[in-house]
Amino acid sequence: MTSVLLLDVVGLTTRALACMPRLSALAASGAQARLVTVLPAVTCSVQSTILTGLSPARHGIVGNGWYFRDVGEVHLWRQHNALVQGEKVWETARRARADFTAANIGWWYAMGATTDITVTPRPIYHADGRKSPDCYVRPAALHDELTGALGEFPLFQYWGPTASLRSSQWIVDATRKIMREERSDLVMAYLPHLDYDLQRFGPDSPEADRAAAELDTALAPLLDDALAAGVTVLALAEYGIAPATQPVDINRVLRAEGLLEVYTQAGLEQLDPWTSRAFAVADHQVAHVYVADPRDVPRVRDLLRHVPGVDEVLDREAQARYGLDHERSGELVAIAQPGAWFTYYYWLDDDRAPEFARGVDIHRKPGYDPAELFFDPADRLAKAKAGVGLLRKKAGLRYAMNVVPLDPSWVRGTHGRLPNSNADTPLLLCSDAGLAFWDSASETVPAASVRDLILQAAGVGQAVTGR
Repeated sequence: MTSVLLLDVVGLTTRALACMPRLSALAASGAQARLVTVLPAVTCSVQSTILTGLSPARHGIVGNGWYFRDVGEVHLWRQHNALVQGEKVWETARRARADFTAANIGWWYAMGATTDITVTPRPIYHADGRKSPDCYVRPAALHDELTGALGEFPLFQYWGPTASLRSSQWIVDATRKIMREERSDLVMAYLPHLDYDLQRFGPDSPEADRAAAELDTALAPLLDDALAAGVTVLALAEYGIAPATQPVDINRVLRAEGLLEVYTQAGLEQLDPWTSRAFAVADHQVAHVYVADPRDVPRVRDLLRHVPGVDEVLDREAQARYGLDHERSGELVAIAQPGAWFTYYYWLDDDRAPEFARGVDIHRKPGYDPAELFFDPADRLAKAKAGVGLLRKKAGLRYAMNVVPLDPSWVRGTHGRLPNSNADTPLLLCSDAGLAFWDSASETVPAASVRDLILQAAGVGQAVTGR
């Protein structure tokens, strides 16, 4: 029987909760607090802190990606759990109770994890270059049970211009099935739906309110299942989404100063991290800036401090104050001002932009690109091109979705810096009011303390000491 259901409701804030009557009822009968998140306030970093109780400086997940110095390449959205340094909460629980079981449906760094059940998006990469929707599932036999009952994982509704409720609904349905049919003391589910329209239209938009209501309706049966079975529900967000008003082309600034280099292929420009003296891995409102020669660090720091939209530039000493001083971090870390965010763009002429720039290509882009949530509004044929691409895919032919805008001004929501107000502060909800987990004076919970709350809710907190 499941003891704890841990829901990552991306973007859950007080405004979103006001549109979510089912989650609001859970909070009213249980408890609610503000989550004190970590820097950077992005998915992979915060999830890793929640599951280990460690800061990014200790677990090593300094963003959704970083520059892998040993291979000279930027990688975002890797999936191997070994990248997360430190003991995970279910491993900690097993030190108290060897038969403790855990299921992960959608939380990041799932592949190779020691959870008993794992379900995570993983496309099929065909030999001819095509990509088809699918998921990685352990135990292997569970894959066909899930896809047979629920259909293939809706990858193209999980991210990109067609991202929608359908992906979160699939995760909800998979979670319900696993809770009914499998024994897991801890079940974790990741629900990304609020990420989409809050970034597309802004957190204060009618579309954002509608997305919150849609997700709440989808969640209701899962919450009913859990509470009827006596399961403690913890629902939280890694971050809140704030309005976005100012894109900052940090790599173009570095290139203009002769610090960033490119190389060309087929007339298009590629970032050259091997020879660049400085370049940035943009990740929402945080950018890791890698500086090859330590003597260049003061110059780069002073340059970036004067860029409009940049709030702080952290050297190693300043990174330590934020718990971000890990070897994977850039020599400098730039923090955007409220409302500003960093693009990854490094080309100066859109005709020279790399082929992947106009597509949904999260693994080749050397930085996060929220413009992937849009069909290019300037291209009247963008949706038609996507339709043709879909037909080619169904016919087993290679296809390209060159439909993403190169204009960052369409993005209306962002996150990554520490919250600037209560409005963009993430929440933590708990169905059990008896769990003492918040600071009564501030009504807050540090993200690193959620690990201990999970252990407490699972009934093993008192038996576990150390990390």
